Amino acid sequence: MNYRETAYVEASDAPLRNTGQIKLHGAGGFAAMRKAGALAAEALDMMAQKIRPGMTTKEIDDLAFAFGMDNNVLPATLHYRGFTASVCTSINHVVCHGIPGARVLKEGDIVNIDVTYIVDGWHGDSSRMFPVGRIPRKAQRLIEVTYEAMMRGINAIRPGATTGDIGAAIQSYVESHRMSIVRDFCGHGLGRLFHDAPNILHYGRAGQGIELKEGMLFTVEPMVNLGRPHVKVLKDGWTAVTKDRSLSAQFEHSVGVTAKGVEIFTLSHSGFDHPPYDRHEQ
Repeated sequence: MNYRETAYVEASDAPLRNTGQIKLHGAGGFAAMRKAGALAAEALDMMAQKIRPGMTTKEIDDLAFAFGMDNNVLPATLHYRGFTASVCTSINHVVCHGIPGARVLKEGDIVNIDVTYIVDGWHGDSSRMFPVGRIPRKAQRLIEVTYEAMMRGINAIRPGATTGDIGAAIQSYVESHRMSIVRDFCGHGLGRLFHDAPNILHYGRAGQGIELKEGMLFTVEPMVNLGRPHVKVLKDGWTAVTKDRSLSAQFEHSVGVTAKGVEIFTLSHSGFDHPPYDRHEQ
């Protein structure tokens, strides 16, 4: 899409649905997203102290649901388009949208936990990777590259830049480490809607795509594979896995475009943005 053809609209004037127009939010929207994002980050901080070998992904889901109830908020994924859980738990070669259940975490696993809470009508969406006990060096390196790639994409955000600048920053870094970017899934606009315009691709060419304007809200959430980028969705209609069964990792932040650059709404206040988390434990 040529960014000059993109339609933008003030969020206060837009209907509460995805019309394909890109909503531009004011100070009130940013304040609401800070609150929603902080709660999502707090939930993941809590998980950093809980994940261990022997627990099931259903136990992770129970923790997320209880956290929401304790804070009087609902998990956005629960019953969303038929999804049956409060979080997504994606282990090893699962790329995204893993459904919690009886699966037991084992020493050496890596798991992505993706949470979204609806706080006063606004969506705070974030995910992090969690190592289960001691993990192989290749898994640790994958996690490190994925986190750095996300941050490089976020650092490219500013008014006048483009979505292609975000994708190019992520893709060039990942491929320089002989890893691959998943192309089947992307970041998305959010706010009072869970998924809104625009789509944020994690690959692309600098200067191409949609122009970034102050007030835009969206996620940056690259999925990186140790092997090839190809994925398939299992019969449950949700769980996406690598076709070659190589390890996959993902991180996600919710962000907003500011007058001077970018604000990250889902930063950890405990320093738990990426592993190893044990360096912060008391």
